[in-house]
Amino acid sequence: MPSVPPATPPVPSTKTIAPGLSPAAIAADRAARIALIALLVGALGIALSPIFVRLSEIGPTATAFWRIGFAMPVLLAWLALEGRGTAAPRRPSTRRDYLRLTWAGLFFAGDLAVWHWSIQFTSVANSTLLANFAPIFVTLVSWAVFKQRFSRTFIAGLALAIGGAVVLMGESLNLSLSHLFGDALGVVTAMFYAGYILSVGRLRAEFSTATIMTWTGLVTGLTLMPLALLSGESLIAPSLYGWLVLAGLGVISHAGGQSLIAYALAHLPPAFSSVSLLLQPAAAGVFAWILLDEPLSAWQAAGAAIVLAGIFIARRGSR
Repeated sequence: MPSVPPATPPVPSTKTIAPGLSPAAIAADRAARIALIALLVGALGIALSPIFVRLSEIGPTATAFWRIGFAMPVLLAWLALEGRGTAAPRRPSTRRDYLRLTWAGLFFAGDLAVWHWSIQFTSVANSTLLANFAPIFVTLVSWAVFKQRFSRTFIAGLALAIGGAVVLMGESLNLSLSHLFGDALGVVTAMFYAGYILSVGRLRAEFSTATIMTWTGLVTGLTLMPLALLSGESLIAPSLYGWLVLAGLGVISHAGGQSLIAYALAHLPPAFSSVSLLLQPAAAGVFAWILLDEPLSAWQAAGAAIVLAGIFIARRGSR
């Protein structure tokens, strides 16, 4: 009898790995998973910013200026290294390109400046909570202007995450007519940050993270400098410790955290990304507990858990 050749082991295919998905879809799903990790790590990075602001030895607007000032050398070096590659990314070249990057920078400058102003007229808890209502405005603009549709699951996750933020900050909230102006500034802060998230989300379709962060940082810094001078705040930290705090704010929270968020916006919907950033107040509470010895109550822990559940549900609803 003729011998039967041994069976050839089957060659793995994309259908074996993920039935029904093309290689492009598999690559996109992998990129989205990496982007989600980057987004959450970035949220942790910016969650440290209130700690740095609390420890800063200079005024809030001057602190915001140095946040950009210390981030710029890192961003400029990153942009220069990126341009040396064989496949250098596209750089802004038209008036429209520069205008869109300028708008993103102005939105972020407005976010920082108005948030710091709001703290002068209302409680830190009120200001922080209202500033984190940005996902509401991102979702509304995405639906009304960009005709994006959202599932009921995503809306439920959004509502749950915001409810968790309310629970998280609830013990410190101070509802009063005397704080109405400051509370209104907190809402305006959320609008500015929503504009920034939407702008960067669209810019990332054309430009690299380094390009966007560098150009928007330049615009933000140039906007904040006169605001800091007009506020009468000193731009000079009185000690080495003060300068190290400002450097940490610029390098960790902005060049690190904000850049990771900008990277993620190329692969994740802006609406879901903004919901995920509600991790920030939850993480800020934990960092304050660890670094500043501020007590973390059971209500705050419950609020943080609700925020995380809302983010998980919003992710399922945005897939």
